[in-house]
Amino acid sequence: MKQTTFEWSSDWNLQRPIYSVSQLTAAIRALFEESLPEVWVAGEISGARAAPSGHVYFTLKDDAAQLKCALFKSSARFLRFKPQDGLAVVARGRLDVYEARGEYQLIVEHLEPRGFGALQLAFEQLKKKLAEQGLFDAERKRPLPRFPRRVGIVTSPAGAAIQDMISILGRRWPGIEVRLFPVLVQGAGSVEEVCRGIEHFSESGWADLVIVGRGGGSMEDLWTFNEEPVALAIAACSVPVISAVGHETDFTIADFVADLRAPTPSAAAELAVPDQSVVLAAMDEADARLTRAARYRVSREAERLAERGTDRARLILERRLGRAGQTVDDMMERVGELLRAEAVARNEALEALARRLGRLDVRVQVVEGQRRWERLDAVLMECGRRLASGPRARWEALKARVEALSPVEILGRGYAIVENEGRLVRHWQDAPQGAQVAVRLAVGSLKARVESTGPG
Repeated sequence: MKQTTFEWSSDWNLQRPIYSVSQLTAAIRALFEESLPEVWVAGEISGARAAPSGHVYFTLKDDAAQLKCALFKSSARFLRFKPQDGLAVVARGRLDVYEARGEYQLIVEHLEPRGFGALQLAFEQLKKKLAEQGLFDAERKRPLPRFPRRVGIVTSPAGAAIQDMISILGRRWPGIEVRLFPVLVQGAGSVEEVCRGIEHFSESGWADLVIVGRGGGSMEDLWTFNEEPVALAIAACSVPVISAVGHETDFTIADFVADLRAPTPSAAAELAVPDQSVVLAAMDEADARLTRAARYRVSREAERLAERGTDRARLILERRLGRAGQTVDDMMERVGELLRAEAVARNEALEALARRLGRLDVRVQVVEGQRRWERLDAVLMECGRRLASGPRARWEALKARVEALSPVEILGRGYAIVENEGRLVRHWQDAPQGAQVAVRLAVGSLKARVESTGPG
């Protein structure tokens, strides 16, 4: 401590000490060191900030006052949690004076949350941080391989955990290859070793999956698996990771980041590989089902082939019958054409014959004779008028000849003239069945109904 100097004051003519700022600050520091070598202070953190140097600065306050605090890097690195605004804490340290600002402050050497353990607070803080980064999302969880060939284990070579895992893996899946990467699982250097083990299996590509864990213990014992570097190493691993830390009631950050959390190391071994006996039984059952399915399939295919054979034979027969029917249709069409041509020819011949017969028909001759008679009678009448002066005998002879040709004389011999609706009936088709016809006789006429017709 610098020596205090004294000056005389002319105003009071008295001797009194006068301090420089540095001297007074040093005196105050000395008083703090002597009277308050170490203090515990409770308060709420405000204005917390981390400097690039690694120091942390904040203010502790309560309802009536506040106190500047400095947490140097040498002490901050031992904290399990991060100082945050609004956090109620208890700080242990010593009072000091910061000469550059003329402020007194508390140099914090230890800091712990009030009503909340430091480890638990650190756990919650890191859990919240990693959750916000998406490391706990279900979408990034990878499924375990169904039948792994190689399993890598990152744990301590001492203790029962590794022995239990190796025993269970060999019993459940004989022939499985297991490789241990021995590490410290607690204490100084354990975080770095666990990270190296995970990175080894991730980069080598040897393992199909990795088990990371240890046996049970206190929260402090398990803390290695609550560290951020371990969580990031698990998230970055190229193969699925099973976290197997502690007992069933223990939860670590590694459990949330890993692809699968096992309640114990033994459970991790059971989850890592299937039970061979169960797989063999399932294979036997599958084989039996496959055999039954194959037999059923063969039976069904045989039935389908038989049905196809019958269908094919039926199809061939139908096609053949169809082609034969088509041939018959063609032949029938040709025969029809021939018959129609023959019928036309026969009809033409019949019509020609009918015309010829018509000309020879007595009834036709009678009608024509009557018409000729009527014409001749008219001629005779005219000739009679002109030849009235001629000889009577010649006239009588000519008249007798004309009368002999009269149609009336023909009708007198038993012939008749038939008319249908004023048209002369020469052919049986000219008076269809049911027609009303007029029949002229030598003496008188008849009305008749046609009962039947025909060519004969």
